[in-house]
Amino acid sequence: MKDLYIDLCSSEPSIPFFCQAWWLDAVAQDSWGAVVLEKNGNIVAALPYFIDGVAGVTAFTQPPLTQHLGPWIKKQECKYSKRLAREKDFLQALYGLLPDYGYYSQKWNVQYDNWLPLFWKGFKQTTRYTYRLSLRDGVDSIWSGLQENIRREIKKAKNREALSVREDNDLEAFYVLNKMVFERQAKKLPYSLELLKRIDEAAGKRGCRKIFIASDAEGRDHAGLYLVWDQDTAYYLMGGANPDLRSSGATSLCMWEAICFASSVVENFDFEGSMIEPVERYFRSFGAIQTPFHHITHVRSPVVGLMLTARDIVNSVKGKGNQ
Repeated sequence: MKDLYIDLCSSEPSIPFFCQAWWLDAVAQDSWGAVVLEKNGNIVAALPYFIDGVAGVTAFTQPPLTQHLGPWIKKQECKYSKRLAREKDFLQALYGLLPDYGYYSQKWNVQYDNWLPLFWKGFKQTTRYTYRLSLRDGVDSIWSGLQENIRREIKKAKNREALSVREDNDLEAFYVLNKMVFERQAKKLPYSLELLKRIDEAAGKRGCRKIFIASDAEGRDHAGLYLVWDQDTAYYLMGGANPDLRSSGATSLCMWEAICFASSVVENFDFEGSMIEPVERYFRSFGAIQTPFHHITHVRSPVVGLMLTARDIVNSVKGKGNQ
């Protein structure tokens, strides 16, 4: 079915960005597959999946740097009640086609809101949030919607710090800044430069990526941002900053320049959300709208079930200790 899905992606523009076959080839290489549902010789629904492992059992999870995965259902003009019935039939049939697995965990695209058919099949759901900004009214309207502290940071970066933002293909310069974010927090970078090179090559071929780097007159890079987009939405994929130069306002300047550019090619900007409180507060400061999406899980393996239960107990104890 993977070949059918690849053909579908080449002809169906409504396939979400992170569900595109070329994206999955870049982030997952051979570790992905797909199931498709056909009706009257046409594909009406599809579900790509990333093949992973948890506790020695097969798991379908989220590839690195992939905001969403989940199902695609071909749109059809019909009454609301018929649409729900159609989604029920298609979703249940689609998930029934998945190969055997012990654990399933996928974050759905924001446009898919009906997970009820899977609830009836024993799946579970957690609501998560991203922040999205409409670009339809132009940059002047967006600027007026920024919180005052963000406007101050952008002006400071431009005027007092005399920073300029270059749009180039310097992936390695961006990678240096990106690594600094994790090093400052004493965390291991969760992806390699080789992975970023695959993404950059694939997205570059399709003309749907841009790197923004803010630097000063001395040639020092302060902050960087990596943007990707499809026909509808631009996604803030990654960011980075030099911790020794954090007070310059460069991060906000890069974000603003990315938003201004995005407004010339698409209608929406997705900050790719975060459940981390300070990050959420920062994204919200740009006037973006809190937008829910589903994180769908299903446990078949008793071993994985015990692991998840133990994790929940530990997290609960930690939470009580912090109260």
